[in-house]
Amino acid sequence: MTEADALARDAADPLSALRDRFLIPHGPDGRPATYLAGQSLGLQPRATRGIVEAELDRWAGLGVDAWFVGERSWFTYDDTLRAPMARIVGARPTEIAIANTLTIDLHLLLVSFFRPQGARRRILMDGPLFPSDRDAVASHLASRGLDAATDLTVVGPRAGETTVRPADLEAAIVDHGPELAVVVLSGVNFATGQAFDVARLTEAAHSAGAVALWDLAHAAGNVELELHDWGVDAAAWCTYKYLNGGPGAIAAMFVHERFHGDASIPRLAGWWGTAADRRFEMDRSFGAEAGAAAWKVSTPPMLSLVPLTASLAIYDEVGMPALRARSIALTGYLATLLDERGLEVITPRDLAARGAQLSARRRRPRRRWAGLPRRA
Repeated sequence: MTEADALARDAADPLSALRDRFLIPHGPDGRPATYLAGQSLGLQPRATRGIVEAELDRWAGLGVDAWFVGERSWFTYDDTLRAPMARIVGARPTEIAIANTLTIDLHLLLVSFFRPQGARRRILMDGPLFPSDRDAVASHLASRGLDAATDLTVVGPRAGETTVRPADLEAAIVDHGPELAVVVLSGVNFATGQAFDVARLTEAAHSAGAVALWDLAHAAGNVELELHDWGVDAAAWCTYKYLNGGPGAIAAMFVHERFHGDASIPRLAGWWGTAADRRFEMDRSFGAEAGAAAWKVSTPPMLSLVPLTASLAIYDEVGMPALRARSIALTGYLATLLDERGLEVITPRDLAARGAQLSARRRRPRRRWAGLPRRA
């Protein structure tokens, strides 16, 4: 495909108009940059500034009353985003909680779903591991008197390969089945861009008697997900990458409805996880909010929460299937360009095994063997 072909396809695609909904950084020459870092920090929607300024005005004009006044009072603001977030990840609104940041949410979910008993105390993960995920998991093992050196299994690429073979993950789940407590996998690997079959690996974890907990930091808003129908136990993801919520923006959790209301599940509690009608009662015991909201803990940071409204509105307007189709077309074209320029794309070419991220490396040039003089 030539550049002219690509421009023609772009002009014919109605989704191209969405580019103007985002603010694109400019390079040193003053021209809009080619921004390829959405897997690290998404661009700012143009509507974000107005939405944030409106809340600053409410703060200025209402003070503390803004918690309870208006169509989107701060007291219920996080709940208004549960339905649009649920549509992005294939969940029911009651299975979504908007709260905290990603690693905090992983900690909260591990408290509930990593419950080692007897020989079943191992955690299995995919590699390369994001350092924060390793730190979180290792700390939970240590807090229970276990050791990551012996009780954590990381299934990485084979020697000489760059991505994990799904069959190796499944085999490891089977091999460690009697020891597995939790399988913690990434929907899309942060380093390689490899997307995993969430439904298949969740089923494999369940068949082994383990909990399936997913880190969807690089999957939410990137690939199509059906967390409820796939039977995922729990998941967490940030919103500052593909979901364009802003740097360090608030995160989200999914807890399947089969766990809702189960008092036997331990959790760390706080007042925002308490039923809303009892939250301000001073003389009370903890009474959990309905659904995944019971896993919330602290007051939501409003100036982190509000910007997400602008991005989720765009997702609701367009829908994940259309965005995914656009992503496939763009990454296919980019992979061709990288090939032509001598870069090795390590992200799988199989469309089902990749999202919008392409990871590439420069191919090592072949050494020319000049030969050495023979000894006499």
